[in-house]
Amino acid sequence: MGLRGVGLLLCMLCVAHSSLEQSSSKKKNGKKESANSAAIEELRKKIEEIMQELNLLKEKQALQTVCLKGIKVPGKCFLADPVKKTFHTASDDCITKGGTLSTPANGDENDQLYAYVRQTIGPEEHIWLGINDMLKEGDWVDKMDTTVRFKNWETEVTHQPDGGRSQNCAILSSPANGKWFDESCRAEKASVCEFNIV
Repeated sequence: MGLRGVGLLLCMLCVAHSSLEQSSSKKKNGKKESANSAAIEELRKKIEEIMQELNLLKEKQALQTVCLKGIKVPGKCFLADPVKKTFHTASDDCITKGGTLSTPANGDENDQLYAYVRQTIGPEEHIWLGINDMLKEGDWVDKMDTTVRFKNWETEVTHQPDGGRSQNCAILSSPANGKWFDESCRAEKASVCEFNIV
């Protein structure tokens, strides 16, 4: 292997070395780009989390404003709407406001709702409750289609619910001391929206 062979070998080694350095440099740049992409993605996630927290705070503030107009009970607040509407219209209006038609979960909550209705809507008024038996007669469910556990039907005089298929929505009656009656969903009644408070 003469001088030419050694020179050729050195040239080949230089080319190989140069190509390895470029390859290594590309890998380093690739690592930098990968690290930058990961950092950008992490920032995007943090911004998303901050936006979700901000929206939650706005929602809580709006709820607090709504609740200032209404009455708070443990875990929720009630806001009266004295305008008489059909069950479906009243339900849709509550959903638009971020709540649902009131559905007392226990006797104490029913008593508080009854007292609130008497004070805000009137002692002779009725309000829609967020329960119905539209899907299956006699199977009273709430807005989540869950069977209602607490019930406060008037059973001494009129033996509620007594309307059969023509009365698939429920009302709370002020004149009957907060007892429940079944009613035609097309009737027009006042309503109370409830909002869950975290």
